[in-house]
Amino acid sequence: MFVRDLKLVRQVCSWAHVAFEDDSVADLFDEQVDAGLRPEQFGRIWMHTHPGNCPLPSPIDEQTFARGFGQAEWAVMFILARGGKSYARLQMNTGPGASLRIPVEIDYSQSFTGCDYASWESEYLTHVQSHNSKTLFNNQDEDAVDFLENEFRFDLWDETDDFLSQTQRQEKRNDHDD
Repeated sequence: MFVRDLKLVRQVCSWAHVAFEDDSVADLFDEQVDAGLRPEQFGRIWMHTHPGNCPLPSPIDEQTFARGFGQAEWAVMFILARGGKSYARLQMNTGPGASLRIPVEIDYSQSFTGCDYASWESEYLTHVQSHNSKTLFNNQDEDAVDFLENEFRFDLWDETDDFLSQTQRQEKRNDHDD
């Protein structure tokens, strides 16, 4: 399997949660089908990052993967941890079904047109929205949310700092402090 392109759908994320916008997923499918692709060529791999060094899927990752990809004949979950470790699993949902860890490597023999950081940043800022944990959990247990935020001291958006301008970093901090 070779991944040639990566597309983002609009989504709201926190350090422990992701919610994809249904209309954005539908728009992506329409766009890709109109371009002559079949769903198995573009809609079977879920790639995401983890803010720490552990690439293993969390229970929330497993729930999201089952909900979003459980009806597909096959799907892949790929996780890249902030420290560079990765995890990939092929899930086959037909016949007896199977779940297999698969190796990940970069094929440097393939052509690559180069990095377009400005375009990547624009797509990221357009499609990925940070969500305050207290709002996400509807203030049901503020002590637990405060503990998690203070104890672990990481935010999903910390890993993007290298790509953000000084102004965007300050805006992100201001959003996080609200």
